Amino acid sequence: MSPVPVSIRRHENGFRLETEIRIAQQPEDVFAFFADAGNLQLLTPSHLHFKILTPLPISMQTGTLIDYQLRLRGLPIRWQTEICTWEPPVRFVDRQLKGPYRKWVHLHEFRREGDTTVMTDQVDYSMVCGRLANALFVARDLRGIFSFRAQRLAERFTVVGYGTTQD
Repeated sequence: MSPVPVSIRRHENGFRLETEIRIAQQPEDVFAFFADAGNLQLLTPSHLHFKILTPLPISMQTGTLIDYQLRLRGLPIRWQTEICTWEPPVRFVDRQLKGPYRKWVHLHEFRREGDTTVMTDQVDYSMVCGRLANALFVARDLRGIFSFRAQRLAERFTVVGYGTTQD
């Protein structure tokens, strides 16, 4: 199967990343995997040295705060997100409160299509030196992270295809 297409384009005052994965499992099962915050570490490339600082297990709901640390291009980063929408098994949204981006809002959607789940990610983000930073390394880094994530999901679930995104 080909790598997951990751679309990144200009959007409002920043960028929008979009990707779609089709999984041969029901939305309730796929959502449950993402509802366990500990699985985020499994979906993150090891070179980022990602670690969840908030004690596990984390009770996921609207208003939940999660603290992380990672290394981004060798620099230690503290990141805090808030779950601002929690609608099992349909969608949830996390947004960065503290971290490397000026804005990071990540919508995760899980839609049933027959016997499959169409899982969509939409991330609206912006950062210092926006266009230049995005062109030099941010877009490439994010494509790599979301491709790795898709690979790890394919090890956990039966991935039957990827959506068509335009870049």
